[in-house]
Amino acid sequence: MLCAVEAHHAGLLGTRTRVVSRAGLRPLAVTRRELHRLGLPDGLELAGPEPDMPRPERAAAWVVGDAFSGRVQLAWLTAFPRRVVIVDDGLATVRLLELLTRRPGTPLLRARATGGALRSALRAALGTAAALRLRAAARSGRLTVFTALPVPDELAEAVRSTGAELVAHDFAWLRGQPLHGPGPRERTVVLGTSLVRNGLIHRERYFTWLSGLGSAGPVAYFPHRREDPDDLARVGRQPGITVYDGGGPAEMTLRGLAAEQRVLSLPSTAVTSLRVLLSARGVTVETVRVPDEWWTSRAAPSLRSHLSMFAHHDTGAVR
Repeated sequence: MLCAVEAHHAGLLGTRTRVVSRAGLRPLAVTRRELHRLGLPDGLELAGPEPDMPRPERAAAWVVGDAFSGRVQLAWLTAFPRRVVIVDDGLATVRLLELLTRRPGTPLLRARATGGALRSALRAALGTAAALRLRAAARSGRLTVFTALPVPDELAEAVRSTGAELVAHDFAWLRGQPLHGPGPRERTVVLGTSLVRNGLIHRERYFTWLSGLGSAGPVAYFPHRREDPDDLARVGRQPGITVYDGGGPAEMTLRGLAAEQRVLSLPSTAVTSLRVLLSARGVTVETVRVPDEWWTSRAAPSLRSHLSMFAHHDTGAVR
């Protein structure tokens, strides 16, 4: 949602843009409320959630946040928008770009797509058809990908060779907005992670690390939107750690940190975004490299490699 606002502000979507969010997701509701509080760019409407995904008009540009959604992919096969713009600052963008540059039969599927044999076959078929439609849009100059992620030069060149437009942004709109209210006062701010709930790192290793941070001084903990509630309750019981219920994106919640504060995070795309927003304020944003013994058998080497893209200027391995 924030990326869509930035794309509109950058003039990429035309003079009028209507953003419709999915229903039933609290983080989206919080983000929408905070964006309204800041004041939206002219010509942008953040509509409330709708039960059905709007069908794009033939003459309109269709802005999509999740290119791996089955509903989005099905719509690509039944609608013919003038242009498709993908807006996403998450790790899924890198996977999407990689898949688009592979052989034509490669389906657009999430990195950890699961399901029964029949469901997997159906999703693969839909993902293949959607990939063919998206590659066709690229060849005709009707596909744009807008992201703040640092796309490797070789991959960026391969994407552009398909005919797609790749546009980078640096949160120009958000950086220009006034700050509202004080942020956390703790010197150390830790971003929560979904790696534990997804079974990619060992839970006890993670909590041992957090315990060490809390014993060294006050820590503000901002949960990841997919963290397990029982895990969060356990984090809150750790001495020295205060859990904040931010709800919205870290880019909005933490953009007012002061120079004497620092942000710690396991590998995450939020690290890249926060560095863009906080470097001018003198705030250090550090990526903590995940030790080998933390990873579970579910963490494939390809996933670890993807996450390592966001570990520049890291703190060294956890001790």
